[in-house]
Amino acid sequence: MDEHKENIQGKDVNVKMSEEKEDEKTKPCSRICPDEETAPETSQSNRDFSHPVYKEIALANGHINRMSKDELRIKLAELKLDTRGVKDVMKKRLKNHYKKQKLLQSAAEGGPTDTYYDYICVVDFEATCEEDNPSDFLHEIIEFPMVLINTHTLQIVDTFQAYVKPEVNPQLSDFCVKLTGIAQETVDEADLFPEVLHQVVEWLQERELGTKYKYAILTDGAWDMSKFLNIQCRISRIRYPQFAKKWINIRKSYCNFYKVPRTQTKLSTMLEKLGMKYEGRPHCGLDDSRNIARIAIRMLQDGCQLRVNERMHGGQLLSVPSSAPVEGAPPPRNPGSRD
Repeated sequence: MDEHKENIQGKDVNVKMSEEKEDEKTKPCSRICPDEETAPETSQSNRDFSHPVYKEIALANGHINRMSKDELRIKLAELKLDTRGVKDVMKKRLKNHYKKQKLLQSAAEGGPTDTYYDYICVVDFEATCEEDNPSDFLHEIIEFPMVLINTHTLQIVDTFQAYVKPEVNPQLSDFCVKLTGIAQETVDEADLFPEVLHQVVEWLQERELGTKYKYAILTDGAWDMSKFLNIQCRISRIRYPQFAKKWINIRKSYCNFYKVPRTQTKLSTMLEKLGMKYEGRPHCGLDDSRNIARIAIRMLQDGCQLRVNERMHGGQLLSVPSSAPVEGAPPPRNPGSRD
């Protein structure tokens, strides 16, 4: 739901936010996200920055910092890399190309490496809404999309989409229908959330995620998991699924990686800054997920190591520090009943 998610009022009895997160919301939007360190991003077990490879990377970075926009574009073209995007994006792309080359060479010699997940699963829910949501409005998930990225081939390899029948407010508002493009008949004929979640778990299990392959969930902001899924599980009287308790908030990753203010992390803005255009219908959950996946792929191409940076614990939204061990999501399982 992208920008509309930001207009959802934060006061909700069904979602408890950590004090850290509430304080974060009051900080100026122009501030650069501080959550991740600026040192070269490597796996937790290999962060030994005394290794000579990091001195070589630092020297290359210094040279790139002195290059003009035209020089950056020429060098990227010589290396057959993407030349789109603003100067800071091109600078980051070139730095991470050299960093990746140095680390690959180092790995071949037994030095530091740079690996995380085999797959990243993008989720962007659509939920019931009103034009002016009252503070006690219960947002129910009405579309559950997933887009699977292979981090080795940097390709979208699979998708899932299911619509969901709302229980508390089964009649969609005119605003919701217009915003999401989801017709009343579509949700009327859909399954209830517990059955859709069962389909999601089966889909993930069939792809051996969490068993044979290491994976992580990725979202555009914190709302999908901390608010929409949290509320939906309470409405459906089921426990919050373990596999969705940690995720990558791509806005936070984008903000930290490209060193931009939070005001530049909306979906449309991220695409624009990366030299891309939105493809599909805005606020269609599957199309939104595809475009978020395109951003994630571009960030991986530019050298960003996307990693879990947020989690749910005891009903609270918490940040995952960059110093935490890198872990994949657990094998997907159907959650038990709250009754």
